[in-house]
Amino acid sequence: MFYEIRRYQTRPGRRDAWVRYMEEVNIPFQQSLGMDITASFTDEEDPDGYVWVRRFASEEQRRELYAAVYDSERWQRDMRPVVEQLLLMDRTVVTRVRPTPASGLR
Repeated sequence: MFYEIRRYQTRPGRRDAWVRYMEEVNIPFQQSLGMDITASFTDEEDPDGYVWVRRFASEEQRRELYAAVYDSERWQRDMRPVVEQLLLMDRTVVTRVRPTPASGLR
């Protein structure tokens, strides 16, 4: 099992719109396809920063879920354009982490 920590930069002043979109559309959509969304956060020190965390049982599961989400017609047609309007895509940072033996996230 591992986690994916995704750090995004919204376009200046668009974070509130991004949070609404994530919570009302993107997260429910991904969860409906089996994605395990562990948490989402706004950055207290960066007014345009957003972080969210997803959990995967294996690399195989991650590949399958990525395909289900990002290759879907809904994502390509409806969601991707909104994401590109709200985020600075080139500022995305994805970090994969594994919990330590004593972690509460095991």
